[in-house]
Amino acid sequence: MKSKVLGSIALAAAIVSASAVSSHAEDLKFQLTNGTNSVLTRFYSSPAGVDSWEEDVFGEDVLNPGETMNITIADGRTVCKYDMRFEFDENSNLDTTEDTQDLCELGSYTIHE
Repeated sequence: MKSKVLGSIALAAAIVSASAVSSHAEDLKFQLTNGTNSVLTRFYSSPAGVDSWEEDVFGEDVLNPGETMNITIADGRTVCKYDMRFEFDENSNLDTTEDTQDLCELGSYTIHE
């Protein structure tokens, strides 16, 4: 009987330990490059399947043509697939662009015309 109890305790501890590791969220980091001829004014990201966009990642910043910016998404989530939305200067002839990527594996992303 004692070995069954100890075995159950060890199993419970292993489950708790494994779930603690898998629920640990890491920041998602990548480099975003504007490969267009237009100013990228807003960049939004949200986990795939979420119906609304998070806040503009750029805040007050913009990404000029040819520039690269380090992006960190530190939302505390444990998902990797994110929807992304790119909005350009109102004088641009480019439409708003959306894409979905696995940000856990993405080291860099270039938006093109």
